[in-house]
Amino acid sequence: RVAIARALASDPEVLLCDEATSALDPQTTQDILSLIKKLNRELGITTIVITHEMAVVKQICDKVAVMEDGRVVEEGDIYTVFSDPKMPITRRFIGTTDGVERMKNNIQDMIAPLNLKKGDHVIQLSFHGDSSGQALVSTLSRACNLDISILYGNIEMLDGKALGKLVTVFEGEKANIEKALSMIDGESVRAEVLYHE
Repeated sequence: RVAIARALASDPEVLLCDEATSALDPQTTQDILSLIKKLNRELGITTIVITHEMAVVKQICDKVAVMEDGRVVEEGDIYTVFSDPKMPITRRFIGTTDGVERMKNNIQDMIAPLNLKKGDHVIQLSFHGDSSGQALVSTLSRACNLDISILYGNIEMLDGKALGKLVTVFEGEKANIEKALSMIDGESVRAEVLYHE
């Protein structure tokens, strides 16, 4: 807090926070993040946050740039980058706070415990914005004569918009699974086959 106050004494247009929350306890981290966000909102100070903590990025940033080997490799508004990361390093960073990304990275280790049958498909469904409230799983199950199990799910708010992810197992005839995948709207809901027997 003292360092932030000192930085503000010269009435800057930009506040640079380099690992501002590293090695802090959780409550102090929240206090510092709240202060940085308040300064940005109330004083109109552009804030640049340098961090390896994706939870910090999710909480206070509007835009994000991911660097690797001294170069920006991906950038954009926080919702776009977190909902559809393009670069492997971005996916790894997001994976530190996202159970779905961790699951995707370890899918081969999970196959045996899941007792998948021949023809089963492990599918990630990503819901964007208003689509996170859809009854998609039950609709697909009924319309395509499938059993759909949920392995993992998460909905979070990023930049005021909902981002939901489900990892599911689709069990049924191959043609029915293909029909279900074709019914999924690629704009508001995306499907990614992670594994199939």
